[in-house]
Amino acid sequence: MRLSRYFMPILKENPKEAEIVSHRLMLRAGMIRQQSAGIYSWLPLGKRVLDKVNAIIREEQNRSGAIELLMPTLQSAELWQESGRYDDYGKEMLRIKDRQERPMLYGPTNEEMITDIFRSSVKSYKDLPLNLYHIQLKFRDEVRPRFGTMRSREFLMKDAYSFDLTREGALHAYNKMFVAYLRTFDRLGMRAIPMRADTGPIGGNHSHEFIILADTGESEVFCHKDFIDFDIPGIDTDFDDAAALQGVFEKWTSRYAATSEMHDEAAYDAIGEGDRVSARGIEVGHIFYFGTKYSEPMGAKVLGPDGKEHLVHMGSYGIGPTRLVPAIIEASHDENGIIWPQSVAPFDAVVINMKAGDAACEAASLKIYGELGTAGLDMLYDDTDDRAGAKFATADLIGVPWQVIVGPRGVAAGEVELKNRRTGERETLPIDAAIAKLGAVR
Repeated sequence: MRLSRYFMPILKENPKEAEIVSHRLMLRAGMIRQQSAGIYSWLPLGKRVLDKVNAIIREEQNRSGAIELLMPTLQSAELWQESGRYDDYGKEMLRIKDRQERPMLYGPTNEEMITDIFRSSVKSYKDLPLNLYHIQLKFRDEVRPRFGTMRSREFLMKDAYSFDLTREGALHAYNKMFVAYLRTFDRLGMRAIPMRADTGPIGGNHSHEFIILADTGESEVFCHKDFIDFDIPGIDTDFDDAAALQGVFEKWTSRYAATSEMHDEAAYDAIGEGDRVSARGIEVGHIFYFGTKYSEPMGAKVLGPDGKEHLVHMGSYGIGPTRLVPAIIEASHDENGIIWPQSVAPFDAVVINMKAGDAACEAASLKIYGELGTAGLDMLYDDTDDRAGAKFATADLIGVPWQVIVGPRGVAAGEVELKNRRTGERETLPIDAAIAKLGAVR
């Protein structure tokens, strides 16, 4: 993509309405635009990051055995009345009526709808276990939306729902998502710590929040420092091995970890002083096991091997992609802008032509841009006639992991300069060597 032809409305000044770093940088980098309170458009640069986040989430959900579908944003109020949850959400739920005066709602979550889909289609234990997920817009009418897409009214959610014949099977499904979440957040460049959580209006009796540590986090968290070094389950994880997954779960819940809402001061004080971590945290995922909370009132049953009907045991598992993007920024930035992990960066590298209109610089830039693009990298080419300082400031602001600096003097010597955005290190290399080095980053 040539920067001169790209839509990236960068702001030079810090927006006054932005209270936290991620909101400020997302607005300045031209990633999002507010349309009304708590409702945002995702502009091209932000959409590229969001798509990469979603791709990683999908890969790990699919790897765990979950199956993707897509449910509508608008739901019938009848399903929520049937579950008994219609009034639980209060004013957070956006209630509307269609032209036939039928009560509808803009879904804040999908437990009722997925249970209805399940009960209409699955009748036998032979079709279990089953985990269905989608990535869809949700709406919760927050009293005070703030922090950009960190706490917005309309947001994107990956929500998965598991169905099992027994409690034991449901807990195995829970462990599958537990492990899948550890892998997902690690691939997104974050260390997420699972913490025992309140179930809230979702309900149930077994729940964990996944929290990343960030100085600008919304809440205070307390945990054992061992979490920082725990190994992440590998790509070869066998999600059908119940004992192995239970072992991972037990390891990752063997140390103290709690948000301020669930904090036990005595238990925390029992940890050795040198092993305590008290920090700010951001919730990036939440998983629940709630047994028959929804299947019982909604009649979601299957015939078991004994020939009798059994209520299915259920769980739900959420990740907010539109929340993850600012969370990554909160955990990874400096005074010059965003520092994206390679896995979700909008572009893998930016080629910066220091002298637009110079034939040699243009030829060298296009060679690098073309060959790396052919090799599968997402490339940005800064072919604008801005000053050098402005070009560097833009590259740093948008956080592209690698900058390839092409100038007349270097090109005359057959060389370019590589800059690593995260470390700031610079290296001068022959053009072909620079291409080979960047070609190996994916």
